[in-house]
Amino acid sequence: MHNKLVNPYSYPKPYKHSVAVPVRELHAGYREQILCHFLQLSEEDRRLRFGTLTPDEVIRHYVEQLDFNKDTIFGSFDAHLNLIGMAHLAYLPKVEGKPYAAEFGVSVLLEGRGQGIGNALLDRAAVHSRNTRVETLFVHCLANNKTMMHLAKKAGMQVEYAYGDADAYLKLPPANPGTIVQEAANEHWADFDYALKESLKRSNEAWMWFLGRSLLGT
Repeated sequence: MHNKLVNPYSYPKPYKHSVAVPVRELHAGYREQILCHFLQLSEEDRRLRFGTLTPDEVIRHYVEQLDFNKDTIFGSFDAHLNLIGMAHLAYLPKVEGKPYAAEFGVSVLLEGRGQGIGNALLDRAAVHSRNTRVETLFVHCLANNKTMMHLAKKAGMQVEYAYGDADAYLKLPPANPGTIVQEAANEHWADFDYALKESLKRSNEAWMWFLGRSLLGT
């Protein structure tokens, strides 16, 4: 994690929530799915996500060290309950005289891109940050990470470039009753979507088992 912070910048426009993509807060029980998600990333995608070449053993160590009690992890699932997009909101140490900040990192599998998943994950993280008294949302990535730079600029973040890296900052307004209700509604919607997909998956698996038994019996 990079702890460098400069003066935060204000949002130029109200933050708009993406309701089309449900985003679920993940707990430690999803660790294996998180690992599977990262291992599916290509070598280049891993470099862009972590800032360097990242072999499997490094990813395994990273996932093992995730602290779900300290940080917040968000995920978006496809129709088969594969973790298609994942975001890590890491709270940075408090420094006297500087705004309380959190660092945002995100990855989306190739088959999930172009569907607004990255935007939805950033949106969810921003609302959660406000509700947990975070004042500045921070992104550090490689300057040639065009996807992340597009996402940051679209969200109204101020981007600074130096030595091949880029830092993006977003000053968040304080929480209010609307953000509390919004996050609760987001989580409820994500839970409903997940339960529906889980039910359909089990139904499909039951039908496949039944059809397999029928074919074997003929």
